[in-house]
Amino acid sequence: MIRVLLKLSSPALRAGLQALLASDKTIKVVNDSLDEENEADVIVTSASFASLSGPQFDSPSSAGVLLLSDDQPHVEEMKRSSRVWGILPTDSSAEELTAAIHALSQGLIVGAPHLIFESEGESIERGPLTERELEVLGLLSRGLANKQIALELGISEHTVKFHVSSIYTKLDVTNRTEAVRAGLRGGWIAL
Repeated sequence: MIRVLLKLSSPALRAGLQALLASDKTIKVVNDSLDEENEADVIVTSASFASLSGPQFDSPSSAGVLLLSDDQPHVEEMKRSSRVWGILPTDSSAEELTAAIHALSQGLIVGAPHLIFESEGESIERGPLTERELEVLGLLSRGLANKQIALELGISEHTVKFHVSSIYTKLDVTNRTEAVRAGLRGGWIAL
């Protein structure tokens, strides 16, 4: 069961989201008076509620935060947060909201690409990986085998194995699933 706390300034929005989330039997909306036995797994809030660093945002540090906003500047505040986070436009569908809540509960970063990624003219932080390693990681996230990655990139299968090994070392992981998860958390790839 995924416990979701709605920290929204609008009672109408809170009631609407609670009704929408009730259709997913794996999600339980909890109220504002959480105790240690009833911690939230995901917190849904809006940009109008308040700053994510304010005292009114006291919550379990392990909870993922889903921000409903149409403004990219809020992303910078989210990136500075040590929490798992996501950002979706306020007009997101029910399927997008529930998928985001499920992903956040698993420790993934989620969001609308136009809100997460900078404009095409600006460079994107790529972390410890080289450009080629990012390409390989992106193809790993699509479930491609080494041979398929080699064909896609026009390189040898041996070179792909070298890149995969380098990715594992740099991200301190031991398998493809962990590498993809680290890439998603780092914001270097998107599914």
